[in-house]
Amino acid sequence: MAEKNKSIVTDKDKAAELYKCSKDPVYFISTYIKVVHPIFGLVPFELYPFQETLINEFKANRFNILRKFRQAGCTTLVAAYSLWKCIFTSHYKVVILSKDDDASMEVLTRMKTAYDELPDFLKRGLVKDNSHSLKFLNGSEIKSKSSSKQSGRSVAGSLLILDEAAFIENIDTIWAAAFPIVSTGGSVIALSTVNGVGNWFHNQYTLAKRGESSFHAIDINWKDHPQYKRHEGYEHLYEKLSRQNPPINIDDWEKTTRGGISYKEWLQEYEAEFLGTGDTFVDGEILKQLKEQVNNDYGTRYNNRLRLWHGPHPAHDYVIGCDTSLGRGLDSSVAQVIDLYTGEQVAEFKSNKTPINDFAKIIGEIGREYNNAYVVPERNLIGHNFIYQLREIEQYDNIFLDDKHELGIQLADANRRQMLVQMDEAIRLNKIKLNSERTVDELLTFIIDETGKYIADVNCHDDLIMSLSFAVFGFNEIRANTPMIRHRANEDNPSLPISQHKYYVRTAGGRYIEEEDYKWLIS
Repeated sequence: MAEKNKSIVTDKDKAAELYKCSKDPVYFISTYIKVVHPIFGLVPFELYPFQETLINEFKANRFNILRKFRQAGCTTLVAAYSLWKCIFTSHYKVVILSKDDDASMEVLTRMKTAYDELPDFLKRGLVKDNSHSLKFLNGSEIKSKSSSKQSGRSVAGSLLILDEAAFIENIDTIWAAAFPIVSTGGSVIALSTVNGVGNWFHNQYTLAKRGESSFHAIDINWKDHPQYKRHEGYEHLYEKLSRQNPPINIDDWEKTTRGGISYKEWLQEYEAEFLGTGDTFVDGEILKQLKEQVNNDYGTRYNNRLRLWHGPHPAHDYVIGCDTSLGRGLDSSVAQVIDLYTGEQVAEFKSNKTPINDFAKIIGEIGREYNNAYVVPERNLIGHNFIYQLREIEQYDNIFLDDKHELGIQLADANRRQMLVQMDEAIRLNKIKLNSERTVDELLTFIIDETGKYIADVNCHDDLIMSLSFAVFGFNEIRANTPMIRHRANEDNPSLPISQHKYYVRTAGGRYIEEEDYKWLIS
């Protein structure tokens, strides 16, 4: 009798557990799913807070695109979530696509392992179990497929998983065929570490961040993972790691990992930065420093087109580099404002929808506000129109004049290359300080290609970079031709811009002659 009563209680408990699991995937996964850990072997799937958040994001949004760091456990998490859907939803169809057939089968294998380790009362019974599919008695099914051009036409189902989406060949073709099918009621989880720029994953993620895509963009950070950075409440984990042979110290993880890979690999694999496919124009260590010093505390004007870090100092001079576009939604019209005394980027304008005449009006206003700043524009093609608008219509006269007495810079391959090198030098020697994350992000995808050209990577832009190079050019011109004194911290009214101890002198013909110290002029 006692055994019978125990069986009745157990059945009631099972019914309660079934109901609880059906309503809460977090509870189901953390209580019943087992996974293969690279260090500890087969273990219960202990969900970390960021993984619980991901599950809730998957539930709340039909189309999810996840930019992840390496070894985040996200593929295993998606596998467990998919298994939950199939067990507790009849006739639920999951299709897995990855970078190759083996990778897709590996995701399916994780689902099979998790299913095999479930207690019997949670299993639904299988009618098919092979290397490419898992079919349940309730009609639900999981299939893994190779990523051929025709794959998109056979993805009819409830959930499409695009694992390591940035590495799937032909994914543009696959998605073009798949989207009309899944858009009628299905869901999509596209997850990947990053793989350069210009590919489908980068483009879809970028559009999603702008709110211009069906996808809901999700970001996770390696610092949120308790196995990568120490978190309160995980002392049991750190104790277990310390008992490994050799011992693993969680506090040394970042240093050890970064020491074993290049900076670019660190940015791509763990910081999830979309980097250019070639060697970056600016050195990787310099980019690291620039990324760490960006300042997102800025004001905005002109309907968020102008970002403002510092207003004009009454005793300072400024230079503005301008790169002009038509304002028709393609390339951007951009201006960079640099303080001649400190070299700091104090303002940045960017818009791809501002007509040339409006851009000239805005630059005239900014220039006057910044103490009649020295404007250095490009005069190629539409640059002529901008200069005319600025000079003749806006009556702004402090504009760069070249050796031929023409306003603006006539850009050609030779002097473009020279100005970019000067910009790189100014950054490397800390002559200028960048505040803008947008500018630094452009530098991350500004590369030296196989032919040695300095270009923006595929589907990337260099508007901010070129305007910065014009500003640095003007910055160097003024500082090379103006006697300057060092600004003391307690001096409120410096009379001239600050520079280094020695200064260059340029002849009327443009030739630089021997350095000379001008202190005697102002002592």
